[in-house]
Amino acid sequence: MKRLILLTLAVMICLLSFSTYAFAEGEAEQPKQDENIVPGSAMNISKENTYPNPTQDLPRLHPSDLASELLSTTDIKIENPDLIKMFNESTIKGSKLALGMNVSIFLGQWPLAYDSDETTVNWEFEKVNTNYQDNRGGTAVKPISFNQEQQKKIKGGLTADIPNADMVQKMMMLEAGEKTKMPLSFHTVIGYGTKVERTYNIPTKNVGYLYAYVPAVNEKGKVTYGEVYLRMKGDKRWLEVKNVTQQGIGAWIPIQDYLDFKFITANQPK
Repeated sequence: MKRLILLTLAVMICLLSFSTYAFAEGEAEQPKQDENIVPGSAMNISKENTYPNPTQDLPRLHPSDLASELLSTTDIKIENPDLIKMFNESTIKGSKLALGMNVSIFLGQWPLAYDSDETTVNWEFEKVNTNYQDNRGGTAVKPISFNQEQQKKIKGGLTADIPNADMVQKMMMLEAGEKTKMPLSFHTVIGYGTKVERTYNIPTKNVGYLYAYVPAVNEKGKVTYGEVYLRMKGDKRWLEVKNVTQQGIGAWIPIQDYLDFKFITANQPK
C-alpha cells in the first residue's frame, strides 16, 4: 500500500512538472516587432521630391597606420571622425636629437566616442502638409492624393546644449544610420509641388483629409569627453587621455526624403 502511494505521488509530480514546462513554453515571450521597420503608410519620395536634398553620407573613417598605432596605446575608446581625421593627416618623424626628449603635447578636449542606448523612429515627427477634398455632394467615391502645397524645411537637433555639438551630431548620426539603415540628416526639405501617385478614396457624404508627416529618429545615449595628449619619449609615442567624463544626450534626426501618410474621413469638416 505504501509503495502504491509513493508511486502515485511520483506520477503526479511528473505530470505537474510536464504541465508547468508546457505552460512556460506556451507563455514564452514573443519576439518584439522592430519599431524601425518602414510601415505601409510611409514611402520614399526621393524621386518625387521637387527639392534635391544633398546626400548626407558619413562613412566611418579608416584609421591610417599612425592613427591605428596611436589609438591602440590607450584603453579609452576613440571614435570621433574629426579626431581620427587629424591623426590620419599627421606625420611624426624620428630624429637622433629627440632620443633624450620627453614631450607632452596637449591636443585639446574632445568628444571621444558616442555609445547608443536607444534608437527609435517617430513616423509622425512633424506634419508638413494637409490635403482636403469635399465629397458630401458627390455620387461616387472621390480620390485624393498627396500634393505638397508649400515648401517645408524640417530641422532636427540635440535635445540639450553640449560642448562640440557638431562633432557629437556626426557620431550620433553615424550610429543611428547604421542601426536603422535609413537616410538621415539634421536638415531636410520637402519641395513645393511634390506629388505621389498613391491615392485614397473618400466615400460619398464625407470629407477627406490626407496628412503628411516627416519621420525622425530619436537617438539616445552617452558621449565620452576627455583631454587628449600626444606623448613622445625617445622613439616611443602614445596617447594619454585625462579627465574623462560622460554626459547623457539625445537627438532628433529627420529621415530624408520619406513621408508618412494618415488618411481620415468625416461627415463634417473639422
